[in-house]
Amino acid sequence: MELKQISQALDTYIRPGTFPLAIKMVTSTKEIPEKTKMPKRDWGLTMPLCQGISIARRYGWQIAMGDEDMVCPLGSFTLGFLPAKTKLLDGTFDVPFWVKDQDARAKFTQSLPQMDLGRYTHLVATPLHRAAFEPQVIIIYGNAAQISRLVQAVVYQTGKPFASTSLGGFACGEEITKPMQTDQCQFIIASGGDRIVAQTQDHELSFAAPMSQVEMLIEGLEGTHKVGVRYPTPSYLMYTADFPASYSELNDYLRKDD
Repeated sequence: MELKQISQALDTYIRPGTFPLAIKMVTSTKEIPEKTKMPKRDWGLTMPLCQGISIARRYGWQIAMGDEDMVCPLGSFTLGFLPAKTKLLDGTFDVPFWVKDQDARAKFTQSLPQMDLGRYTHLVATPLHRAAFEPQVIIIYGNAAQISRLVQAVVYQTGKPFASTSLGGFACGEEITKPMQTDQCQFIIASGGDRIVAQTQDHELSFAAPMSQVEMLIEGLEGTHKVGVRYPTPSYLMYTADFPASYSELNDYLRKDD
């Protein structure tokens, strides 16, 4: 299925408020497409991975990020740009700062998905309809009703509950690394830096699909749409509403012959 067809189907059935993104991990700078923006090289900025994702989906720009572009170590870690050293895994550092204690931090960091160290050098993110490459993952941001349509599209095919995990942060790993490793779709409750720094809005969640699942996902959207499951969610309006008694009295008065 062509990427433009996928983008058109998402526009038809989901109507996302920001661009769905094509994500590709590359093994050298030679694989980065021309006219791609890189935060440190082009803007003199470093930023967390979630901020780069937000720039791509809101501005419609093609972004590439390597370790040199990233200020958040967890983003670099999940993409395999930084190693899993002992003091990261045992919770020595106060990252994330909001968990109870070192033991909780250790459990948190040990549960993080990580790509093979050094396998990739950069991530490339671009609006899906403009992508000139075959992505590994597609990411869609939307409100709860929009993301529920994507969940329904998966369940339409499988008939099974769609489970997804959340750490209350670390959306980058759940959007990119986890679907690549599991080859399964994920829905993500964005939190932490994704909301504070990347300015993901309170109503937004995200959904990530590995490319192996995208055609199935679009078929599920089409199938559920045909039987009447829609976005925007249709309202049931075929009823007579109750009005205050004074409205009935006024109706009677206006209809009464003097």
